[in-house]
Amino acid sequence: MPSPTEYLKIINEAVEDGVKEILCICMSSGTSGAYQSAVVAKDYFYEENPGADVKIHVVDSKCMSHGSGWLVLKSAMMREQGASFEEIIAFNENYCKKVKHFLSVADLSHLIKSGRLSNAGAFIGKLLMLKPIMTMKNGRGAIVGKEGGLKRVLHHYTQEFMKRMDGAITDFIIIGYTSDIKIAEKLKAKLQLETNFTGEIHIMQMGVSVGTHVGLGAISMFFVEK
Repeated sequence: MPSPTEYLKIINEAVEDGVKEILCICMSSGTSGAYQSAVVAKDYFYEENPGADVKIHVVDSKCMSHGSGWLVLKSAMMREQGASFEEIIAFNENYCKKVKHFLSVADLSHLIKSGRLSNAGAFIGKLLMLKPIMTMKNGRGAIVGKEGGLKRVLHHYTQEFMKRMDGAITDFIIIGYTSDIKIAEKLKAKLQLETNFTGEIHIMQMGVSVGTHVGLGAISMFFVEK
C-alpha cells in the first residue's frame, strides 16, 4: 500500500511536469488503506500550496484488483474521447459501486488465511469439492455462491453476466487470472460463444498482492451491472 509520502511525491512530480488535473482511483477503503493515504497526501499538498490551480480528486472505488482497473481503463478511454475532468469524476463516483466482481479460487486455504472464509466453511467446501464464488458488497469481499468444479464456475459467470450486465455502460470486460491463462481463455471463449456481447474482453494477470490472498488457479471477471 502506498504511503501518503509516496502519493505526495507522485502529485508533486506531476505538477512539476505541468499537470493541472489529477485523478487517483484507489482500491476499496473497506479492504485497503490506500484511499486514506491518498486523501492525506492531497490535503497536505493543498496546505503546502494554498494558491495552486491544480485539481486533485481521490476516488474510493469500492473495488478490488481489476475492478479498480476497470474504472482506470474506462477513465482513460473517456479522456481520449474528450470527456472533461468533472465528467470523468462523476462517472467514477456514480458507477464505482456497480462494477461487478466475480472471483473463484482453486484452493480454499488462502481465503481462510485472509479471513474471507471460516474454517468450517472451508471444510465443507473441500468435502463437497465446491469452489466458492466471491463478489464485493459494501466495499468488502463476500461469498455469494459455491459451484462444483471449474466448468460450473464458468457457467455461473456467464449466466450471471447475461442477467446483470448493463449494456449501455459495459463496453469491455476484464478477466483476471493468477497462474493459468488457459482458464481465462476458456471463459473468454465461452462469453463470445454463449452471449451477445461484442465488446473487448481483456485478459490480465492479477498482481502479486491479490494473488497471494487468492492463490494459484484463481479466475475473476469484471463488468458494470444494471
